[in-house]
Order: sequence, then structure tokens, then C-alpha cells
Amino acid sequence: MPAPALIPNCPPGLEYLSQIDQILIHQQIELLEAITGFETNNKYEIKNSLGQRVYFAAEETDFCTRNCCGPSRPFTIRIFDNLGQPVIQLIRPLRCSCCCCPCCLQELEVHAPPGTPVGYIKQLWDPCLPKFSIQNEAREDILKVVGPCIVCSCFGDINFEVKTKDEKSTVGRISKQWSGFVREAFTDADNFGIQFPLDLDIKIKAVMLGACFLIDFMFFEHGADRQQRTGVW
Repeated sequence: MPAPALIPNCPPGLEYLSQIDQILIHQQIELLEAITGFETNNKYEIKNSLGQRVYFAAEETDFCTRNCCGPSRPFTIRIFDNLGQPVIQLIRPLRCSCCCCPCCLQELEVHAPPGTPVGYIKQLWDPCLPKFSIQNEAREDILKVVGPCIVCSCFGDINFEVKTKDEKSTVGRISKQWSGFVREAFTDADNFGIQFPLDLDIKIKAVMLGACFLIDFMFFEHGADRQQRTGVW
């Protein structure tokens, strides 16, 4: 694909985001993880609506962190362009995974380029619904993400609605897409779609990418060993 023209105040490597209003994220199936149940570093392809890869994402955590902390683990995910240049860095600190502890909820920091914060995702306490705030680099609320009351993959997509900060209007969506029984049952490789306004600030589009990864880890990242023990798919 031809490189987009340079855009003022746009982090380098993110110019293409100005041209799209949706993006797809496909987690790669790790054969070793599917066979042994041991967590491996996640890898993802990020594609446009035509199926063309525009970015590639890779998790960076050590073996002990992945297999001791499971889906609650702290992580760094680097997102690279097709030339192999890092353009986004996602940093998730270790936080309490219990919804009864509102003082230590989940959050994720988004850098673009690495080393330059452009936004944050903060989990909001709610007794019924999964909720998140999409914030800019000044930690000001820009958008909200609201999930369903029961996050269950029952042969269909699961939608997290992206709303204005007053939650009165829906402007986008983060969807966990059903990928078939075998893949859902025996791996934790997930497919996601993100829809956002075409004219949304490029930095906030990057933060929404980060929100998708955080949602994946919080609700859909469970290894084969946990699936066998608990029956949670």
C-alpha cells in the first residue's frame, strides 16, 4: 500500500489511521500453547477492512509472568508497521483483577511513538457492566466503552459499545468476533473488530487499539489448561 501523506501532529507511522473508520485484529494461533497449555507471548496481525496487514503486534513478557499471573499479567505490547518500525507501545501495570476492589482497577498506557504517552484506558467501577474511560495524554475523558452485563461467547459476537463521555450516544464499537467452535474451545486466539468515527483524533484511535487489547486480556485470554479445569470458554 502507498504510504499516506504526512499529517500535522500525527505520531510517525500512524498516518494510515486517518484514512479508516474500522480495523481488524487477528491473534495468531500458537501451536505450542494449544498443545501444552503453557502461555506464550501473544502475536497479532492488525488489518484493514480489505484484509491487508497494516500493523503487527507482539507481546513482551517473561515465562514466569505469563504462566503465574495468567490473563491478569502486566505486559508490554509493541505494535510495528510493515517496515518493522515500532509505532505504538502498550503498557499494562499489574492491577487487582477483583471487581470488588475499586481502588485498584485495570488501566493501560498508550505510547506513540514508544516513550511518548498519547492516552490511557482506565477501568471504571460499575456493579453490573464492564466500563472503561478512553483518555487523552492529559488524562481527560474523551470517550467511554461499555460492555454487556454478561461477557459470554455463545456462538456470536460480543460487542463493547464506544460512547460519548456522557454515554448518551454511541460512536463506535469494539467487537469480539466469533471464530468457530474449534478455535474458541481449544485456543485463546481471538478476532476483534474496531469501529470508530473517521474524523476521530488519530491518537485516540491508537488508544482505542489499546482498549481492544486490554479487553482481550481481561475477558477472553484464558489458556487451554484453565479451560479444561473450569469449563470457561
